[in-house]
Amino acid sequence: MTPMTEPAKGHLAMLAFSLLVAGSFALGAIVANDIAPMALNAVRFAIAGVVIGAVAVATGGIPRSTWVAPWRYLILGGLFAIYFVLMFEGLKTAPPVSAAAVFTLTPIMSGIAGWFLLRQITTPGMALGLAFGGAGALWVVFRADWAALLGFRIGQGELIYFLGCAAHAIYTPMVARLNRGERPLVFTFGMIIAALLILLVAGAPALMATDWAGLGWVVWATIFYVAICASSMTFVLLQYATLRLPSAKVMAYTYLTPSWVILWEVCLGNGAPPAAVLLGIALTAVALLVLLKTG
Repeated sequence: MTPMTEPAKGHLAMLAFSLLVAGSFALGAIVANDIAPMALNAVRFAIAGVVIGAVAVATGGIPRSTWVAPWRYLILGGLFAIYFVLMFEGLKTAPPVSAAAVFTLTPIMSGIAGWFLLRQITTPGMALGLAFGGAGALWVVFRADWAALLGFRIGQGELIYFLGCAAHAIYTPMVARLNRGERPLVFTFGMIIAALLILLVAGAPALMATDWAGLGWVVWATIFYVAICASSMTFVLLQYATLRLPSAKVMAYTYLTPSWVILWEVCLGNGAPPAAVLLGIALTAVALLVLLKTG
Protein backbone atom coordinates (compact mmCIF):
# COMPACT_ATOMS: atom_id res chain seq x y z
CA MET A 1 0.00 0.00 0.00
CA THR A 2 1.40 3.40 -1.04
CA PRO A 3 2.01 5.71 1.94
CA MET A 4 -0.10 8.86 2.06
CA THR A 5 1.79 11.93 0.87
CA GLU A 6 2.24 14.95 3.11
CA PRO A 7 -0.09 17.15 0.98
CA ALA A 8 -2.71 14.39 1.09
CA LYS A 9 -2.45 14.36 4.88
CA GLY A 10 -2.97 18.13 4.83
CA HIS A 11 -6.13 17.77 2.73
CA LEU A 12 -7.43 15.07 5.08
CA ALA A 13 -6.79 17.36 8.05
CA MET A 14 -8.76 20.18 6.41
CA LEU A 15 -11.65 17.84 5.59
CA ALA A 16 -11.81 16.99 9.29
CA PHE A 17 -11.42 20.69 10.17
CA SER A 18 -14.40 21.76 8.04
CA LEU A 19 -16.54 18.89 9.35
CA LEU A 20 -15.84 19.81 12.99
CA VAL A 21 -16.47 23.53 12.36
CA ALA A 22 -19.79 22.67 10.69
CA GLY A 23 -20.89 20.85 13.83
CA SER A 24 -20.72 24.08 15.84
CA PHE A 25 -23.37 25.60 13.54
CA ALA A 26 -25.73 22.64 13.73
CA LEU A 27 -25.41 22.15 17.50
CA GLY A 28 -25.20 25.88 18.25
CA ALA A 29 -28.57 26.49 16.61
CA ILE A 30 -30.15 23.90 18.91
CA VAL A 31 -28.98 25.52 22.16
CA ALA A 32 -28.63 29.19 21.13
CA ASN A 33 -31.85 30.14 22.94
CA ASP A 34 -31.12 28.03 26.03
CA ILE A 35 -28.01 29.84 27.30
CA ALA A 36 -26.65 33.37 26.91
CA PRO A 37 -23.91 33.48 24.23
CA MET A 38 -21.50 35.28 26.58
CA ALA A 39 -21.96 32.66 29.28
CA LEU A 40 -21.57 29.77 26.84
CA ASN A 41 -18.42 31.19 25.31
CA ALA A 42 -16.85 32.08 28.66
CA VAL A 43 -17.06 28.41 29.69
CA ARG A 44 -16.00 27.35 26.21
CA PHE A 45 -12.83 29.47 26.37
CA ALA A 46 -12.08 28.25 29.89
CA ILE A 47 -12.16 24.62 28.75
CA ALA A 48 -10.22 25.37 25.56
CA GLY A 49 -7.64 27.30 27.58
CA VAL A 50 -7.01 24.31 29.83
CA VAL A 51 -6.63 21.98 26.83
CA ILE A 52 -4.44 24.29 24.71
CA GLY A 53 -2.40 25.35 27.75
CA ALA A 54 -1.72 21.74 28.72
CA VAL A 55 -0.64 20.87 25.19
CA ALA A 56 1.57 23.98 25.00
CA VAL A 57 3.29 23.10 28.28
CA ALA A 58 3.76 19.48 27.18
CA THR A 59 5.26 20.43 23.81
CA GLY A 60 7.88 22.96 24.80
CA GLY A 61 6.43 25.10 27.55
CA ILE A 62 5.20 28.69 27.70
CA PRO A 63 8.18 31.06 28.00
CA ARG A 64 7.91 34.27 30.02
CA SER A 65 8.57 36.27 26.86
CA THR A 66 5.10 35.19 25.69
CA TRP A 67 3.54 37.79 27.96
CA VAL A 68 5.52 40.75 26.60
CA ALA A 69 3.07 43.38 25.27
CA PRO A 70 -0.08 41.62 26.55
CA TRP A 71 -2.23 44.24 24.80
CA ARG A 72 -1.72 42.16 21.65
CA TYR A 73 -3.69 39.29 23.14
CA LEU A 74 -6.44 41.62 24.32
CA ILE A 75 -6.94 42.88 20.76
CA LEU A 76 -7.00 39.38 19.28
CA GLY A 77 -9.01 37.90 22.15
CA GLY A 78 -11.54 40.72 21.84
CA LEU A 79 -11.98 40.08 18.12
CA PHE A 80 -12.38 36.34 18.68
CA ALA A 81 -14.82 36.87 21.55
CA ILE A 82 -16.92 39.20 19.37
CA TYR A 83 -16.95 36.60 16.60
CA PHE A 84 -18.14 33.71 18.75
CA VAL A 85 -20.67 35.70 20.80
CA LEU A 86 -22.25 37.14 17.65
CA MET A 87 -22.22 33.70 16.05
CA PHE A 88 -24.44 32.29 18.80
CA GLU A 89 -26.56 35.45 18.86
CA GLY A 90 -27.12 35.02 15.13
CA LEU A 91 -27.96 31.33 15.47
CA LYS A 92 -30.93 32.26 17.65
CA THR A 93 -32.83 33.08 14.44
CA ALA A 94 -30.60 32.19 11.46
CA PRO A 95 -30.83 28.64 10.06
CA PRO A 96 -27.51 26.78 10.47
CA VAL A 97 -27.00 26.43 6.70
CA SER A 98 -27.51 30.18 6.19
CA ALA A 99 -25.08 30.97 9.00
CA ALA A 100 -22.51 28.63 7.46
CA ALA A 101 -22.97 30.43 4.15
CA VAL A 102 -22.27 33.76 5.87
CA PHE A 103 -19.09 32.15 7.23
CA THR A 104 -17.90 31.54 3.66
CA LEU A 105 -17.82 35.32 3.14
CA THR A 106 -15.00 35.54 5.69
CA PRO A 107 -12.17 34.87 3.19
CA ILE A 108 -13.37 37.80 1.05
CA MET A 109 -13.41 40.10 4.06
CA SER A 110 -10.03 38.71 5.19
CA GLY A 111 -8.62 39.53 1.76
CA ILE A 112 -9.83 43.12 2.09
CA ALA A 113 -8.53 43.42 5.66
CA GLY A 114 -5.24 41.81 4.59
CA TRP A 115 -4.73 44.44 1.92
CA PHE A 116 -5.38 47.35 4.31
CA LEU A 117 -3.32 45.92 7.19
CA LEU A 118 -0.55 44.01 5.41
CA ARG A 119 -0.86 45.06 1.75
CA GLN A 120 -1.42 41.41 0.82
CA ILE A 121 -2.44 40.93 -2.82
CA THR A 122 -5.09 38.43 -3.95
CA THR A 123 -4.23 36.61 -7.20
CA PRO A 124 -6.76 36.57 -10.11
CA GLY A 125 -7.36 32.86 -9.58
CA MET A 126 -8.10 33.33 -5.91
CA ALA A 127 -10.35 36.29 -6.72
CA LEU A 128 -12.35 34.08 -9.12
CA GLY A 129 -12.76 31.41 -6.47
CA LEU A 130 -13.82 33.99 -3.89
CA ALA A 131 -16.35 35.41 -6.37
CA PHE A 132 -17.96 32.00 -6.89
CA GLY A 133 -18.02 31.41 -3.15
CA GLY A 134 -19.44 34.84 -2.42
CA ALA A 135 -22.21 34.42 -5.01
CA GLY A 136 -23.13 31.02 -3.61
CA ALA A 137 -23.09 32.33 -0.05
CA LEU A 138 -25.40 35.24 -0.89
CA TRP A 139 -27.83 32.90 -2.66
CA VAL A 140 -28.05 30.73 0.46
CA VAL A 141 -28.19 33.67 2.88
CA PHE A 142 -31.13 35.19 0.98
CA ARG A 143 -32.70 31.70 0.84
CA ALA A 144 -32.89 31.55 -2.96
CA ASP A 145 -35.28 34.51 -3.06
CA TRP A 146 -34.49 36.94 -5.89
CA ALA A 147 -36.76 39.62 -4.44
CA ALA A 148 -35.03 39.40 -1.05
CA LEU A 149 -31.63 39.47 -2.75
CA LEU A 150 -32.40 42.48 -4.95
CA GLY A 151 -33.99 44.30 -2.02
CA PHE A 152 -31.14 43.20 0.25
CA ARG A 153 -33.63 41.94 2.82
CA ILE A 154 -31.29 39.96 5.01
CA GLY A 155 -32.40 38.10 8.10
CA GLN A 156 -31.54 39.60 11.49
CA GLY A 157 -29.61 36.51 12.56
CA GLU A 158 -27.54 36.46 9.39
CA LEU A 159 -26.77 40.18 9.76
CA ILE A 160 -25.66 39.74 13.38
CA TYR A 161 -23.38 36.86 12.43
CA PHE A 162 -22.01 38.80 9.44
CA LEU A 163 -20.75 41.44 11.89
CA GLY A 164 -19.08 38.66 13.85
CA CYS A 165 -17.46 37.33 10.68
CA ALA A 166 -16.11 40.83 10.01
CA ALA A 167 -14.32 40.62 13.38
CA HIS A 168 -12.97 37.18 12.42
CA ALA A 169 -11.76 38.58 9.08
CA ILE A 170 -9.78 41.31 10.87
CA TYR A 171 -8.40 38.74 13.34
CA THR A 172 -6.64 36.72 10.63
CA PRO A 173 -4.24 39.42 9.33
CA MET A 174 -3.86 40.87 12.83
CA VAL A 175 -2.31 37.58 13.97
CA ALA A 176 0.43 38.01 11.38
CA ARG A 177 0.91 41.62 12.39
CA LEU A 178 1.04 41.13 16.16
CA ASN A 179 2.92 37.84 16.46
CA ARG A 180 6.51 38.38 17.64
CA GLY A 181 7.87 34.93 16.98
CA GLU A 182 5.80 33.03 19.54
CA ARG A 183 4.90 29.44 18.69
CA PRO A 184 1.39 29.22 17.21
CA LEU A 185 0.20 27.06 20.11
CA VAL A 186 1.55 29.48 22.72
CA PHE A 187 0.25 32.52 20.86
CA THR A 188 -3.21 30.96 20.62
CA PHE A 189 -3.14 30.19 24.36
CA GLY A 190 -2.49 33.88 25.07
CA MET A 191 -5.39 34.87 22.83
CA ILE A 192 -7.73 32.36 24.51
CA ILE A 193 -6.84 33.61 28.01
CA ALA A 194 -7.45 37.21 26.90
CA ALA A 195 -10.81 36.27 25.36
CA LEU A 196 -11.76 34.47 28.56
CA LEU A 197 -10.89 37.49 30.73
CA ILE A 198 -12.90 39.80 28.47
CA LEU A 199 -15.93 37.49 28.59
CA LEU A 200 -15.68 37.06 32.36
CA VAL A 201 -15.90 40.85 32.76
CA ALA A 202 -18.36 41.70 29.99
CA GLY A 203 -20.44 38.57 30.54
CA ALA A 204 -20.51 38.62 34.35
CA PRO A 205 -24.27 39.38 34.50
CA ALA A 206 -25.04 36.56 32.07
CA LEU A 207 -22.77 34.15 33.94
CA MET A 208 -24.46 34.92 37.25
CA ALA A 209 -27.95 34.74 35.79
CA THR A 210 -27.40 31.32 34.19
CA ASP A 211 -28.93 28.35 35.97
CA TRP A 212 -25.94 26.07 35.44
CA ALA A 213 -27.44 23.15 37.35
CA GLY A 214 -30.61 23.37 35.28
CA LEU A 215 -28.92 23.25 31.86
CA GLY A 216 -29.81 20.19 29.82
CA TRP A 217 -27.27 17.63 28.65
CA VAL A 218 -27.54 18.90 25.08
CA VAL A 219 -26.29 22.33 26.18
CA TRP A 220 -23.36 20.84 28.07
CA ALA A 221 -22.57 18.52 25.16
CA THR A 222 -22.52 21.55 22.85
CA ILE A 223 -20.28 23.53 25.21
CA PHE A 224 -17.74 20.70 25.35
CA TYR A 225 -18.03 20.11 21.61
CA VAL A 226 -17.27 23.73 20.69
CA ALA A 227 -14.51 23.91 23.31
CA ILE A 228 -12.69 20.72 22.40
CA CYS A 229 -13.73 19.73 18.87
CA ALA A 230 -14.51 23.13 17.29
CA SER A 231 -11.70 24.99 19.10
CA SER A 232 -8.79 22.89 20.36
CA MET A 233 -8.90 20.12 17.74
CA THR A 234 -9.55 22.45 14.80
CA PHE A 235 -6.57 24.60 15.79
CA VAL A 236 -4.29 21.55 15.74
CA LEU A 237 -5.70 20.41 12.39
CA LEU A 238 -5.33 23.89 10.90
CA GLN A 239 -1.74 24.18 12.13
CA TYR A 240 -0.98 20.70 10.74
CA ALA A 241 -2.47 21.53 7.33
CA THR A 242 -0.76 24.92 6.96
CA LEU A 243 2.60 23.15 7.18
CA ARG A 244 1.68 20.92 4.24
CA LEU A 245 -0.55 23.01 1.97
CA PRO A 246 -0.44 26.49 0.38
CA SER A 247 -2.62 29.05 2.18
CA ALA A 248 -5.07 29.28 -0.75
CA LYS A 249 -5.81 25.56 -0.48
CA VAL A 250 -6.24 25.78 3.29
CA MET A 251 -8.64 28.72 2.86
CA ALA A 252 -10.58 26.82 0.19
CA TYR A 253 -12.01 24.38 2.72
CA THR A 254 -14.06 27.22 4.24
CA TYR A 255 -16.42 26.69 1.29
CA LEU A 256 -17.09 23.09 2.27
CA THR A 257 -18.68 24.13 5.58
CA PRO A 258 -22.28 24.66 4.31
CA SER A 259 -22.27 21.20 2.72
CA TRP A 260 -21.12 19.63 5.97
CA VAL A 261 -23.78 21.59 7.87
CA ILE A 262 -26.46 20.10 5.60
CA LEU A 263 -25.12 16.62 6.46
CA TRP A 264 -25.16 17.48 10.17
CA GLU A 265 -28.73 18.76 9.88
CA VAL A 266 -29.89 15.59 8.12
CA CYS A 267 -28.17 13.40 10.72
CA LEU A 268 -29.81 15.41 13.54
CA GLY A 269 -33.22 14.88 11.94
CA ASN A 270 -33.74 18.48 10.84
CA GLY A 271 -34.01 17.74 7.12
CA ALA A 272 -32.28 19.32 4.14
CA PRO A 273 -32.79 22.89 2.82
CA PRO A 274 -35.03 23.56 -0.21
CA ALA A 275 -33.69 22.43 -3.59
CA ALA A 276 -33.30 26.01 -4.81
CA VAL A 277 -30.89 26.75 -1.95
CA LEU A 278 -28.69 23.87 -3.08
CA LEU A 279 -27.68 25.96 -6.11
CA GLY A 280 -25.80 28.26 -3.75
CA ILE A 281 -24.17 25.25 -2.07
CA ALA A 282 -23.06 24.08 -5.53
CA LEU A 283 -21.42 27.46 -6.18
CA THR A 284 -19.49 27.21 -2.91
CA ALA A 285 -18.31 23.78 -4.06
CA VAL A 286 -17.11 25.37 -7.32
CA ALA A 287 -15.23 27.95 -5.24
CA LEU A 288 -13.56 25.09 -3.35
CA LEU A 289 -12.40 23.47 -6.59
CA VAL A 290 -11.16 26.76 -8.09
CA LEU A 291 -9.17 27.65 -4.97
CA LEU A 292 -7.72 24.14 -4.69
CA LYS A 293 -6.56 24.36 -8.32
CA THR A 294 -5.26 27.90 -7.85
CA GLY A 295 -3.27 27.10 -4.73
